[in-house]
Amino acid sequence: MSLKFKCLVLDHDDTVVNSTATVHYPCFVEYMEKFQPQVHLTLEEYFRYNFDPGVIPMFTDICGLSMDELYDEEAYWKEYVRHHTPKAYPGMKELLVEQKKRGGLITVVSHSFSEHILRDYRANDLPAPDQVYGWEYPDAQRKPNPWPLYEIMRTLDLRPEDMLVVDDLKPGYDMAHATGVPFAAAGWANDIPEIESFMCKNCDRYFKTVAELKSYLFPEE
Repeated sequence: MSLKFKCLVLDHDDTVVNSTATVHYPCFVEYMEKFQPQVHLTLEEYFRYNFDPGVIPMFTDICGLSMDELYDEEAYWKEYVRHHTPKAYPGMKELLVEQKKRGGLITVVSHSFSEHILRDYRANDLPAPDQVYGWEYPDAQRKPNPWPLYEIMRTLDLRPEDMLVVDDLKPGYDMAHATGVPFAAAGWANDIPEIESFMCKNCDRYFKTVAELKSYLFPEE
C-alpha cells in the first residue's frame, strides 16, 4: 500500500477534534463574563480573529487584555479544558489508523497543551501521535514560527516534501509556507466565507470534509 506523505503534521483544535465551538469558545465566554464583562465576541468573530491575527493578538489587541490578564485567562482556560473533552470529527480515526497502518507518522503542532492533546487522542481512541508540539513550548517555538517543522524534519529525518501540514487556521499555513512544506486546509470546522476564500486561494489543497482528505491521502481505497 502506497503512502502519499511519510508524516502528517496535524493541527489539533478544529482539525482533529471539534473543540472551538464545544470547549474553547464556551470557556472564553465564561471567563469574559466573570472578569472582563465589557468584552463580547460571537463564535464567528472568535473563529475569525483566531484565524487572523491569531490567538494572542486577539486577546491583547482586540479584547484589550494586559499580559498579566492574559496569563490569568490562560490558567483559567487550562483548568477548563482539563474538565472538557472534545469529540474527534467523524472519519478522523479511520484516516489516522490508515496512515499508521501504512507505516506513516503522525505529529501534532497545536496551540493547545500537549497533555490535553494526548488526553483527547486517548479519549477518542485515536492512534497515539509520534510527536507533539503544544502551547507549553516558548512563543518562539510555536506556530506560526517554523521551528516545530524544522524540529520534526531534524528528529525524524524528513524532507519538506515528505510531510503534509493539515490545519484550519492561518498560523499553520504561515508555518508551512515558511518551510516549503505542503499545506492542506481543513475546512470542516466552520463556514466563514473569508476564511474559506483565503484558504482556497492560497493553500496547496482545500478539503471541506475529512472524507475528502482521506480520499486524497489514500486514493486507491
